[in-house]
Amino acid sequence: MGSPGSEIFNEFTKLCKGLVLILVGVHIVVQLIPSSLTYFALIPARTIHFGWNLITAGYIEQSIQGLVVSTLGLLFTGKLLEPIWGSKEFLKFIFVINFLTTVCVFITAIALYGVTRQENYLYMPLSGFHGVLAGFLVGIKQMVPDQELPRLKIKAKWLPSLMLLFSIAVSFFTPESATYLSTLIFGTYMGWIYLRYLQRKPESKHRGDPNEDFAFSTFFPEFLRPIIDLIASNFHRNLCGKSEAFIDTLGYSLGSAPLPGSDPIEASRRREKGARALEERLAAESLIAAGKKSEELQINGTNNV
Repeated sequence: MGSPGSEIFNEFTKLCKGLVLILVGVHIVVQLIPSSLTYFALIPARTIHFGWNLITAGYIEQSIQGLVVSTLGLLFTGKLLEPIWGSKEFLKFIFVINFLTTVCVFITAIALYGVTRQENYLYMPLSGFHGVLAGFLVGIKQMVPDQELPRLKIKAKWLPSLMLLFSIAVSFFTPESATYLSTLIFGTYMGWIYLRYLQRKPESKHRGDPNEDFAFSTFFPEFLRPIIDLIASNFHRNLCGKSEAFIDTLGYSLGSAPLPGSDPIEASRRREKGARALEERLAAESLIAAGKKSEELQINGTNNV
């Protein structure tokens, strides 16, 4: 009979366990060879010459605390999202969000240096998997928005917003905020951009999720949503130019007639699939816990006899 720890670890997907090994291995290398951080972390002043930093930086955890958070976050969020998305799409999401987030962090660091002339923005080594974790929270918001977290009584749709709110609040009291805050913000935003506009849906052959329940304004409280919707629609129109052509290309609804695969029924079907997957995993965990308790009672009864 295996130990409880090994049984729990076996519940995670093979891909997630493989990615955890990569994170742990890279962390060990960085600790044993500190100079490697110069070549693989994002150091904005050197990124022009070491362009691979835009890919490698997201998989380097410099502290043991960051490594623990990243590995646990990857295992538990991956256990929910990978069976729904599929291993290929799950891996693609990680790669795309990591790259786009790192590019945005690089541009932000250069801009902050231009404004403040503080060289620490150019030479501070930036890295970490937390941008992808922020994107995973957006994925959970999309899949099971109304699922309440056990004990906390918080709906899953608020996880990205609460995470950012907490991180911004903490940043006022910690000088290290520059190393993680921009990564979390851009990881959340890039995760939403990808799921909203770019993710391909095999069942409908269209991209993205046009459902109103996944609009950008849903990250904000109800009273702010009309203002956010106005700003977001203007920004989208100015950014995309011909907005209707852009929406048509993505397979979204035009006017009052929705295109195939873009109506709320499909989005509801995906959410039901995510909710079923979560319920099945919770039920499996409950059965395992009940089995362990039964075994313990039998052992105790035998010992008493």
